[in-house]
Amino acid sequence: MPENNNKYKKIGVLTSGGDSPGMNAALRAVVRTCNYYDINCYGIRMGYDGLINDHIVELGPRSVKNLINKGGTELKSARSEEFRTVEGRKKAAETIKKHGIEALVVIGGDGSFTGAMKLYEEQGVPFIGIPGTIDNDIFGTDYTVGYDTALNTVAEAIDKIRDTATSHNRVFFIEVMGRDAGFIALNTGIATGALDILIPEEKDSIEDLFQSFDNAKKKGKTSSIIVVAEGDKLGGVYDLAKFTKMKYPEFDVRVTVLGHIQRGGSPTVADRVLASRLGVAAVEGLIDGRCCVMAGMQSSKIVFTPIEEAIKKHNEIDKELIKVSNILSMQ
Repeated sequence: MPENNNKYKKIGVLTSGGDSPGMNAALRAVVRTCNYYDINCYGIRMGYDGLINDHIVELGPRSVKNLINKGGTELKSARSEEFRTVEGRKKAAETIKKHGIEALVVIGGDGSFTGAMKLYEEQGVPFIGIPGTIDNDIFGTDYTVGYDTALNTVAEAIDKIRDTATSHNRVFFIEVMGRDAGFIALNTGIATGALDILIPEEKDSIEDLFQSFDNAKKKGKTSSIIVVAEGDKLGGVYDLAKFTKMKYPEFDVRVTVLGHIQRGGSPTVADRVLASRLGVAAVEGLIDGRCCVMAGMQSSKIVFTPIEEAIKKHNEIDKELIKVSNILSMQ
Protein backbone atom coordinates (compact mmCIF):
# COMPACT_ATOMS: atom_id res chain seq x y z
CA MET A 1 0.00 0.00 0.00
CA PRO A 2 1.42 3.48 -0.91
CA GLU A 3 2.51 5.68 1.96
CA ASN A 4 0.00 8.02 3.62
CA ASN A 5 2.41 10.58 5.04
CA ASN A 6 -0.16 12.51 7.04
CA LYS A 7 -1.86 9.39 8.39
CA TYR A 8 -5.29 10.63 7.36
CA LYS A 9 -7.89 7.96 8.02
CA LYS A 10 -11.07 9.78 6.95
CA ILE A 11 -11.65 12.40 4.25
CA GLY A 12 -14.99 13.93 3.28
CA VAL A 13 -15.95 15.13 -0.19
CA LEU A 14 -18.79 17.43 -1.26
CA THR A 15 -20.03 19.25 -4.35
CA SER A 16 -21.38 22.75 -3.91
CA GLY A 17 -22.78 25.63 -5.93
CA GLY A 18 -23.90 25.26 -9.53
CA ASP A 19 -23.44 21.79 -10.97
CA SER A 20 -21.03 21.24 -13.84
CA PRO A 21 -20.30 18.24 -16.08
CA GLY A 22 -17.32 16.35 -14.69
CA MET A 23 -18.16 16.77 -11.01
CA ASN A 24 -18.98 13.06 -10.86
CA ALA A 25 -15.67 12.20 -12.49
CA ALA A 26 -13.90 14.29 -9.83
CA LEU A 27 -15.91 12.58 -7.07
CA ARG A 28 -14.98 9.17 -8.49
CA ALA A 29 -11.30 10.12 -8.54
CA VAL A 30 -11.37 11.37 -4.94
CA VAL A 31 -13.06 8.22 -3.65
CA ARG A 32 -10.77 5.82 -5.49
CA THR A 33 -7.63 7.76 -4.59
CA CYS A 34 -8.66 7.63 -0.94
CA ASN A 35 -9.07 3.87 -1.25
CA TYR A 36 -5.66 3.59 -2.95
CA TYR A 37 -4.05 5.27 0.06
CA ASP A 38 -6.11 3.28 2.61
CA ILE A 39 -8.25 6.28 3.60
CA ASN A 40 -11.99 6.04 4.31
CA CYS A 41 -13.94 8.45 2.14
CA TYR A 42 -17.27 9.98 3.12
CA GLY A 43 -19.64 11.63 0.67
CA ILE A 44 -21.54 14.67 1.93
CA ARG A 45 -24.88 15.02 0.17
CA MET A 46 -26.46 18.40 -0.68
CA GLY A 47 -23.28 20.43 -0.17
CA TYR A 48 -22.80 22.39 3.04
CA ASP A 49 -26.42 21.79 3.95
CA GLY A 50 -25.51 18.11 4.18
CA LEU A 51 -22.78 18.92 6.69
CA ILE A 52 -25.23 20.78 8.89
CA ASN A 53 -27.95 18.13 8.68
CA ASP A 54 -25.67 15.08 8.74
CA HIS A 55 -26.41 13.72 5.25
CA ILE A 56 -23.19 11.73 5.08
CA VAL A 57 -22.50 8.31 3.57
CA GLU A 58 -19.35 6.22 3.39
CA LEU A 59 -18.16 5.64 -0.17
CA GLY A 60 -15.95 2.95 -1.65
CA PRO A 61 -14.60 2.18 -5.13
CA ARG A 62 -17.81 0.37 -6.14
CA SER A 63 -19.95 3.26 -4.87
CA VAL A 64 -18.71 5.41 -7.74
CA LYS A 65 -18.84 2.91 -10.59
CA ASN A 66 -20.45 4.11 -13.84
CA LEU A 67 -20.17 7.74 -12.74
CA ILE A 68 -17.38 9.06 -14.94
CA ASN A 69 -19.70 9.57 -17.91
CA LYS A 70 -22.60 11.17 -16.02
CA GLY A 71 -23.34 14.88 -15.89
CA GLY A 72 -24.61 16.69 -12.82
CA THR A 73 -23.50 15.57 -9.37
CA GLU A 74 -24.42 12.30 -7.69
CA LEU A 75 -23.88 13.93 -4.28
CA LYS A 76 -26.27 16.70 -5.34
CA SER A 77 -25.81 20.37 -4.53
CA ALA A 78 -27.76 23.00 -2.62
CA ARG A 79 -27.46 26.56 -1.37
CA SER A 80 -27.26 26.76 2.41
CA GLU A 81 -28.22 30.03 4.05
CA GLU A 82 -27.58 28.49 7.47
CA PHE A 83 -23.98 27.71 6.56
CA ARG A 84 -23.46 31.43 5.94
CA THR A 85 -23.78 31.96 9.70
CA VAL A 86 -21.20 31.26 12.39
CA GLU A 87 -23.72 29.01 14.16
CA GLY A 88 -24.34 27.03 10.99
CA ARG A 89 -20.65 26.45 10.42
CA LYS A 90 -20.29 25.34 14.04
CA LYS A 91 -23.01 22.73 13.47
CA ALA A 92 -21.20 21.59 10.33
CA ALA A 93 -17.98 21.17 12.31
CA GLU A 94 -19.81 19.12 14.93
CA THR A 95 -21.04 16.76 12.22
CA ILE A 96 -17.51 16.45 10.86
CA LYS A 97 -16.20 15.65 14.34
CA LYS A 98 -18.99 13.13 14.92
CA HIS A 99 -17.90 11.11 11.88
CA GLY A 100 -14.20 11.51 12.60
CA ILE A 101 -13.61 13.26 9.27
CA GLU A 102 -10.21 14.93 9.30
CA ALA A 103 -10.22 16.93 6.05
CA LEU A 104 -12.48 17.88 3.15
CA VAL A 105 -12.27 17.96 -0.63
CA VAL A 106 -14.62 20.68 -1.89
CA ILE A 107 -15.68 20.57 -5.55
CA GLY A 108 -17.23 23.86 -6.64
CA GLY A 109 -16.63 27.51 -7.41
CA ASP A 110 -15.46 30.59 -5.55
CA GLY A 111 -18.53 30.67 -3.28
CA SER A 112 -17.90 27.06 -2.26
CA PHE A 113 -14.24 27.84 -1.58
CA THR A 114 -15.18 30.88 0.49
CA GLY A 115 -17.38 28.68 2.70
CA ALA A 116 -14.60 26.11 3.10
CA MET A 117 -12.14 28.85 4.06
CA LYS A 118 -14.46 30.21 6.74
CA LEU A 119 -14.93 26.70 8.11
CA TYR A 120 -11.16 26.31 8.34
CA GLU A 121 -10.63 29.72 9.95
CA GLU A 122 -13.36 29.23 12.56
CA GLN A 123 -13.29 25.47 13.15
CA GLY A 124 -9.89 24.34 11.88
CA VAL A 125 -11.16 21.91 9.23
CA PRO A 126 -8.43 21.42 6.56
CA PHE A 127 -9.51 21.26 2.92
CA ILE A 128 -8.43 21.38 -0.70
CA GLY A 129 -10.66 22.70 -3.49
CA ILE A 130 -11.33 21.40 -6.99
CA PRO A 131 -12.64 24.06 -9.43
CA GLY A 132 -16.00 22.87 -10.76
CA THR A 133 -17.79 25.57 -12.76
CA ILE A 134 -18.69 26.00 -16.42
CA ASP A 135 -17.71 29.71 -16.39
CA ASN A 136 -13.91 29.08 -16.30
CA ASP A 137 -13.43 32.24 -14.25
CA ILE A 138 -11.46 30.83 -11.29
CA PHE A 139 -7.87 31.94 -10.98
CA GLY A 140 -5.14 29.30 -10.72
CA THR A 141 -6.18 26.88 -13.45
CA ASP A 142 -6.27 27.09 -17.23
CA TYR A 143 -9.61 25.30 -17.30
CA THR A 144 -12.29 24.46 -14.75
CA VAL A 145 -14.18 21.18 -14.61
CA GLY A 146 -17.27 21.48 -16.84
CA TYR A 147 -16.06 24.33 -19.03
CA ASP A 148 -15.11 22.24 -22.06
CA THR A 149 -18.40 20.35 -22.00
CA ALA A 150 -20.35 23.62 -21.81
CA LEU A 151 -18.44 24.97 -24.80
CA ASN A 152 -19.33 21.92 -26.87
CA THR A 153 -22.98 22.03 -25.77
CA VAL A 154 -23.29 25.70 -26.70
CA ALA A 155 -21.51 25.27 -30.04
CA GLU A 156 -23.80 22.40 -31.00
CA ALA A 157 -26.89 24.46 -30.11
CA ILE A 158 -25.70 27.51 -32.06
CA ASP A 159 -24.88 25.35 -35.09
CA LYS A 160 -28.50 24.17 -35.10
CA ILE A 161 -29.83 27.69 -34.65
CA ARG A 162 -27.70 28.84 -37.58
CA ASP A 163 -29.48 26.33 -39.82
CA THR A 164 -32.85 27.98 -39.20
CA ALA A 165 -31.35 31.49 -39.24
CA THR A 166 -29.93 30.86 -42.69
CA SER A 167 -33.12 29.25 -43.97
CA HIS A 168 -35.25 32.25 -43.02
CA ASN A 169 -32.73 35.14 -43.26
CA ARG A 170 -33.05 35.80 -39.54
CA VAL A 171 -30.96 37.61 -36.93
CA PHE A 172 -30.58 35.56 -33.76
CA PHE A 173 -29.47 36.92 -30.42
CA ILE A 174 -28.25 33.95 -28.38
CA GLU A 175 -27.66 34.35 -24.66
CA VAL A 176 -25.13 32.06 -23.01
CA MET A 177 -24.07 31.78 -19.37
CA GLY A 178 -21.37 34.06 -18.01
CA ARG A 179 -22.68 36.63 -15.57
CA ASP A 180 -19.20 37.91 -14.73
CA ALA A 181 -17.07 36.25 -17.40
CA GLY A 182 -17.26 36.00 -21.17
CA PHE A 183 -15.20 32.85 -21.75
CA ILE A 184 -18.13 30.77 -23.02
CA ALA A 185 -19.47 33.54 -25.25
CA LEU A 186 -16.12 34.46 -26.76
CA ASN A 187 -14.95 30.95 -27.52
CA THR A 188 -18.26 29.63 -28.84
CA GLY A 189 -18.81 32.81 -30.82
CA ILE A 190 -15.52 32.28 -32.62
CA ALA A 191 -16.20 28.56 -33.05
CA THR A 192 -19.61 29.15 -34.63
CA GLY A 193 -18.79 32.17 -36.79
CA ALA A 194 -20.86 34.75 -34.90
CA LEU A 195 -21.19 38.20 -36.43
CA ASP A 196 -20.64 39.82 -33.03
CA ILE A 197 -19.84 38.67 -29.49
CA LEU A 198 -20.83 40.73 -26.46
CA ILE A 199 -19.08 40.00 -23.15
CA PRO A 200 -18.85 41.71 -19.73
CA GLU A 201 -15.11 42.35 -20.07
CA GLU A 202 -15.49 44.58 -23.13
CA LYS A 203 -17.08 48.05 -23.28
CA ASP A 204 -19.45 47.30 -26.10
CA SER A 205 -21.90 49.88 -27.38
CA ILE A 206 -25.14 49.58 -29.30
CA GLU A 207 -23.53 51.73 -32.00
CA ASP A 208 -20.75 49.15 -32.41
CA LEU A 209 -23.38 46.43 -32.78
CA PHE A 210 -25.24 48.41 -35.41
CA GLN A 211 -21.97 49.00 -37.26
CA SER A 212 -21.51 45.22 -37.40
CA PHE A 213 -24.96 44.88 -38.96
CA ASP A 214 -24.21 47.63 -41.48
CA ASN A 215 -20.95 45.99 -42.49
CA ALA A 216 -22.72 42.64 -42.85
CA LYS A 217 -25.39 44.17 -45.10
CA LYS A 218 -22.74 45.69 -47.36
CA LYS A 219 -21.14 42.27 -47.76
CA GLY A 220 -24.47 40.69 -48.67
CA LYS A 221 -25.05 38.73 -45.47
CA THR A 222 -28.71 37.87 -45.00
CA SER A 223 -28.60 36.18 -41.60
CA SER A 224 -26.57 36.75 -38.46
CA ILE A 225 -25.76 35.21 -35.10
CA ILE A 226 -24.98 37.46 -32.13
CA VAL A 227 -23.66 35.67 -29.04
CA VAL A 228 -24.29 37.52 -25.78
CA ALA A 229 -22.94 36.65 -22.33
CA GLU A 230 -25.69 37.02 -19.74
CA GLY A 231 -23.55 39.59 -17.89
CA ASP A 232 -23.11 41.88 -20.88
CA LYS A 233 -23.56 45.53 -19.94
CA LEU A 234 -25.91 46.51 -22.77
CA GLY A 235 -29.06 45.28 -21.06
CA GLY A 236 -29.57 41.69 -22.15
CA VAL A 237 -30.69 39.90 -25.30
CA TYR A 238 -34.31 41.05 -25.22
CA ASP A 239 -33.41 44.73 -25.06
CA LEU A 240 -30.79 44.23 -27.75
CA ALA A 241 -33.35 42.52 -29.96
CA LYS A 242 -35.84 45.35 -29.37
CA PHE A 243 -33.33 48.09 -30.19
CA THR A 244 -32.18 46.21 -33.27
CA LYS A 245 -35.74 45.82 -34.55
CA MET A 246 -36.34 49.53 -34.06
CA LYS A 247 -33.18 50.39 -36.00
CA TYR A 248 -33.69 47.75 -38.70
CA PRO A 249 -37.46 47.09 -39.02
CA GLU A 250 -36.79 44.89 -42.04
CA PHE A 251 -34.86 42.36 -39.90
CA ASP A 252 -36.56 39.19 -38.69
CA VAL A 253 -35.11 39.23 -35.17
CA ARG A 254 -35.28 36.26 -32.80
CA VAL A 255 -33.95 35.52 -29.30
CA THR A 256 -32.74 32.24 -27.82
CA VAL A 257 -31.65 31.90 -24.20
CA LEU A 258 -29.75 28.63 -23.84
CA GLY A 259 -30.00 28.67 -20.04
CA HIS A 260 -29.38 25.55 -18.01
CA ILE A 261 -28.95 23.30 -21.03
CA GLN A 262 -25.32 24.47 -20.77
CA ARG A 263 -24.85 22.76 -17.40
CA GLY A 264 -26.09 19.35 -18.45
CA GLY A 265 -24.91 16.44 -20.50
CA SER A 266 -22.20 13.82 -20.44
CA PRO A 267 -18.78 15.40 -19.83
CA THR A 268 -16.30 15.52 -22.68
CA VAL A 269 -13.08 13.54 -22.65
CA ALA A 270 -11.19 16.71 -21.69
CA ASP A 271 -13.42 17.28 -18.65
CA ARG A 272 -13.27 13.64 -17.58
CA VAL A 273 -9.48 13.63 -17.69
CA LEU A 274 -9.17 17.03 -15.99
CA ALA A 275 -11.59 16.03 -13.22
CA SER A 276 -9.78 12.74 -12.70
CA ARG A 277 -6.37 14.39 -12.44
CA LEU A 278 -7.60 17.06 -10.04
CA GLY A 279 -9.40 14.49 -7.87
CA VAL A 280 -6.18 12.50 -7.46
CA ALA A 281 -4.18 15.68 -6.87
CA ALA A 282 -6.55 16.93 -4.16
CA VAL A 283 -6.25 13.77 -2.06
CA GLU A 284 -2.50 13.55 -2.58
CA GLY A 285 -2.21 17.22 -1.67
CA LEU A 286 -3.93 16.61 1.66
CA ILE A 287 -1.66 13.61 2.31
CA ASP A 288 1.36 15.82 1.61
CA GLY A 289 0.17 18.32 4.20
CA ARG A 290 -1.31 20.96 1.92
CA CYS A 291 -4.30 22.94 3.12
CA CYS A 292 -6.48 25.83 1.98
CA VAL A 293 -5.37 25.53 -1.63
CA MET A 294 -7.07 24.72 -4.92
CA ALA A 295 -5.80 21.99 -7.20
CA GLY A 296 -5.63 23.27 -10.76
CA MET A 297 -4.03 22.64 -14.12
CA GLN A 298 -1.64 25.04 -15.86
CA SER A 299 0.18 24.08 -19.05
CA SER A 300 -0.87 20.45 -18.47
CA LYS A 301 0.80 20.38 -15.04
CA ILE A 302 -0.88 20.13 -11.62
CA VAL A 303 -0.52 23.32 -9.55
CA PHE A 304 -1.82 24.38 -6.15
CA THR A 305 -3.10 27.93 -5.68
CA PRO A 306 -3.87 29.50 -2.28
CA ILE A 307 -7.62 29.73 -1.89
CA GLU A 308 -7.45 33.47 -1.18
CA GLU A 309 -5.96 34.00 -4.65
CA ALA A 310 -8.39 31.62 -6.34
CA ILE A 311 -11.29 33.55 -4.79
CA LYS A 312 -10.09 37.13 -5.18
CA LYS A 313 -8.42 36.93 -8.57
CA HIS A 314 -10.04 35.90 -11.84
CA ASN A 315 -8.85 34.47 -15.12
CA GLU A 316 -8.65 37.19 -17.73
CA ILE A 317 -9.99 37.10 -21.25
CA ASP A 318 -7.30 36.48 -23.86
CA LYS A 319 -7.05 39.69 -25.89
CA GLU A 320 -5.66 37.65 -28.79
CA LEU A 321 -8.99 35.82 -28.99
CA ILE A 322 -10.85 39.13 -29.18
CA LYS A 323 -8.60 40.16 -32.07
CA VAL A 324 -9.25 36.82 -33.80
CA SER A 325 -12.99 37.35 -33.41
CA ASN A 326 -12.82 40.87 -34.84
CA ILE A 327 -10.72 39.83 -37.85
CA LEU A 328 -12.85 36.84 -38.77
CA SER A 329 -16.26 38.49 -38.29
CA MET A 330 -15.35 41.38 -40.62
CA GLN A 331 -14.96 39.15 -43.67
